[in-house]
Amino acid sequence: MAKNYWLFKAEPHIYGIDQLAAAPNKTGRWDGIRNYQARNFLRDQVALNDEVFIYHSSCKNVGIVGTAKVVKTAYPDPTQFNPESDYYDPKSTPENPRWVSVDIKLTNVFSRLISLAEIKAHPQLENMVLVKQSRLSTQPVTADEWKVINTLLM
Repeated sequence: MAKNYWLFKAEPHIYGIDQLAAAPNKTGRWDGIRNYQARNFLRDQVALNDEVFIYHSSCKNVGIVGTAKVVKTAYPDPTQFNPESDYYDPKSTPENPRWVSVDIKLTNVFSRLISLAEIKAHPQLENMVLVKQSRLSTQPVTADEWKVINTLLM
């Protein structure tokens, strides 16, 4: 089975790479996804050991800040059942959950941020989902895009 590559967007003031780095075993739950297309990716396509770019969004300096790998595949997102959570969904039940989470483990904190502007300016990345459909919080990355982005760090 081929490995897949992903980009997961995070708001660093809520849960970003620093929180993941500080988590036990540098492993955390990727939760709070409330977009059906992103949910479907997490539920149906994200697989064990897939690699993930961590992308900081909704902040001053947006861009890719590191990588992680998937260590637990889709399971019901517990925040959907908690009325105290910002991600509570009253239409979701334990018998019929609407939203899923995955667990990821931090593998690398980049020495510098790879900015959205840098990505958009690179000709080999012009068809990236990030460039074409920038608001999607969980998105596929091709193997070639993965390689190109990693070479930008050299």
